[in-house]
Amino acid sequence: FILRIEDTDQLRSNAEFEKSIFEGLKWMGLDWDEGPTPNGEEKGSFGPYLQSKRVEKEIYKPFVEKLLSQDKAYFCYCSEKELADMREKAQLEKRPPKYDMRCRNLTPEQRKQKEDEGLKPVIRFKMPQSGTTVFNDAIRGEVKFENKLLYDLILVKASGYPTYNFACVVDDYLMKITQVIRGDDHLTNTAHQFNIYKALGFKTPEFIHLSMIHASDGTKLSKRHGHTNVIEYKDKGFLPVVLRNYLALLGWSTSDSQQIFKEGELESKFDIKGCQKSPSMFDLVKLTWMNGEYIRMLSPEGLKDLAMPFIEKAGIEINVSDEKLTQIIALEQEKYKLLSEIPHLIEFFFTDKITYRDEDVKKIFKKPDVGQLLGEIKLRYEKLNDFSESAIEQATRDYAKENQIKTGQIFHPLRLAVSGRTQGPTLFKMIEYIGKSATLERILKAIGLCD
Repeated sequence: FILRIEDTDQLRSNAEFEKSIFEGLKWMGLDWDEGPTPNGEEKGSFGPYLQSKRVEKEIYKPFVEKLLSQDKAYFCYCSEKELADMREKAQLEKRPPKYDMRCRNLTPEQRKQKEDEGLKPVIRFKMPQSGTTVFNDAIRGEVKFENKLLYDLILVKASGYPTYNFACVVDDYLMKITQVIRGDDHLTNTAHQFNIYKALGFKTPEFIHLSMIHASDGTKLSKRHGHTNVIEYKDKGFLPVVLRNYLALLGWSTSDSQQIFKEGELESKFDIKGCQKSPSMFDLVKLTWMNGEYIRMLSPEGLKDLAMPFIEKAGIEINVSDEKLTQIIALEQEKYKLLSEIPHLIEFFFTDKITYRDEDVKKIFKKPDVGQLLGEIKLRYEKLNDFSESAIEQATRDYAKENQIKTGQIFHPLRLAVSGRTQGPTLFKMIEYIGKSATLERILKAIGLCD
């Protein structure tokens, strides 16, 4: 797996993008065998792995000179306005916009005249004008393009920088690339590149074009559909193994349509034959479901370690041992879907300020006799020397039985009193972890809100 930074587009390339690539791949656990590293060094024998550095070393220059000397490339002096006029004319004539090759056969005298006018040329490739370009794709089989539909693409820009389509052909050859796997939106690029490989006498690598990922509305996935940077999923609380698992299933499947993979299982079962031609659909609901499935498979200790960055970011001050924190987090492990949900769901264990929603106070605390009930439960809890889950539950159920009260009439106001919430983890284990002193204080505060 080779990481190559294709940064010859000077307007759309910067160090932040490189940093994002490094961070995303590292977090996903996708370590590359060759390429640049975040500390500025490189690993591998075919560097530099940044195309901008390869430009500085003039690695591409001999290959463009070869194409020029063999009349397989030419200088083009067309201005941006001329190119825009060509596109506009093509649109009016309802045909694909395509360079009209007006500079393809300029004489030396015509070229000199253009240069005397101060025009800086680009270098274009002479695409075959008849016949077909045929290459094999590992998923699609034989792919054909009529050459009349292709165009004389630019190899080198006026700035002297090579274009993506030219630089990657040269680099694939020099780096001994055996397989190129990319989206099927590159199929036309491959047709153009195939002709450059052929013109330079290079052996072509194996091409594998994967189906595109579409959003739920059927259009190409973009920023308007949500997160497009891998690290944004990290910040939302997704596990890297889940994102790997889910992305692998977009456009690929096993013969038995397996959904969840254990460590190392995905790599062992992957087969390019399982890739499909039709676009896949990115479903955030399914990804979130899958994240919950993987969270449930974590050990309590593993879950605690993964949750800590989110807890710290939320500013929750932990005042218990690691062991107890692990137990508190594990209380609702079956319910978590995102790691980012955990701070909100556990914060009431670690605060002196429990707040109650007005609607909950009105619905639960304002019922007749709730204040008296909570007061009597408080007296029972005060007498407990053993403030464990089982002892708390026994005392609560004994009170309900002796007073012929349904347990729900006690459990609901009690839960709200000690946590400020109407839902949460198992009631008596929760009370045990809150602790006797804090529980009594919270019940007393709740009594003050009752009639």
